[in-house]
Amino acid sequence: ERKTLYRGYQASLQAGGRTIKETIRIGTRGSKLALTQSGWVADQIRARYPGRTVEVVVIKTQGDILQDVSLAKIGGKGLFVKEIEESLLRGDVDLAVHSMKDVPVELPAGLEIAITPVREDPRDVLISREGLFMETMPPGARIGTGSLRRGVQIKYRMDHLEVVPIRGNLDTRIRKVSEGLLDGVIVAAAGVKRMRWENRVSQFLPTEMMLPAACQGILGIETRQGDPLRDDLAFLHDGDAWVEMSGERAFLLRLGGGCQLPVAVFGQKSGGEIRISALVGTLDGKTVIWQEISGPAAEAAELGDKLARDILDQGGREILEAVYASAQ
Repeated sequence: ERKTLYRGYQASLQAGGRTIKETIRIGTRGSKLALTQSGWVADQIRARYPGRTVEVVVIKTQGDILQDVSLAKIGGKGLFVKEIEESLLRGDVDLAVHSMKDVPVELPAGLEIAITPVREDPRDVLISREGLFMETMPPGARIGTGSLRRGVQIKYRMDHLEVVPIRGNLDTRIRKVSEGLLDGVIVAAAGVKRMRWENRVSQFLPTEMMLPAACQGILGIETRQGDPLRDDLAFLHDGDAWVEMSGERAFLLRLGGGCQLPVAVFGQKSGGEIRISALVGTLDGKTVIWQEISGPAAEAAELGDKLARDILDQGGREILEAVYASAQ
């Protein structure tokens, strides 16, 4: 189906000679956070090209519709991007703005992630009742998260806490704490900062305590391959974010590319070097394999791939096979 859409777009190029439009349409999910992120991109384009009209087009994805089912049960690949990518292939929108941690490592034919702006804070944060830290929360405290990655790390480091699976947009999850349904929630710092809700944060969790998801804090701007709009948007691109994304996504690709796995990976570029940390853990948190690798930033993808192979060889393969089996 997607290949057919792309062929139709190519035919329109050959027939009519599509050029960059005066009106640029940005495809995005409809959550407050997604609209804030796409709105920021729209504002940057308007400031750079004052004569252009920039429209934000809300597209409902399967992940937005299936709010009462855990991501691990329905599979994480493409749940928050598929419908947006199909609109992009049809030519209904000209670009898409994604949180890269939601984007599968394999993209549809005809599309590419062209631009990665400067990375926002990659850490997780705790938002808790009474402002408690993770270390001071009482036994049995209920911590909400929709992420297997976070759940595994909580169980591994603080097994006196109860992990409660939750879904919903960022504001919905945070509201569960203020309503007394949970003692705390763990969410991405990037989303909280983009919404300017830092005053709600009880604790920024160091990466040594809670290793982030692949590409957490990185926005990806997706375009059609060959569309000259990519060159127009190059002013938004940040090379450091691109290098870190490359290493982290290469790690995921080697592991099978699933967004909803008990897996974490975080690359930190410094000068011409990059250090990538990663883990794979059992769902009960009793076993966690944590490894790091360092090397030239120009070889980020190769390093991410090697780190994944090392972890698989040290028991990660058996852990992931058990996770896949439990999801059947």
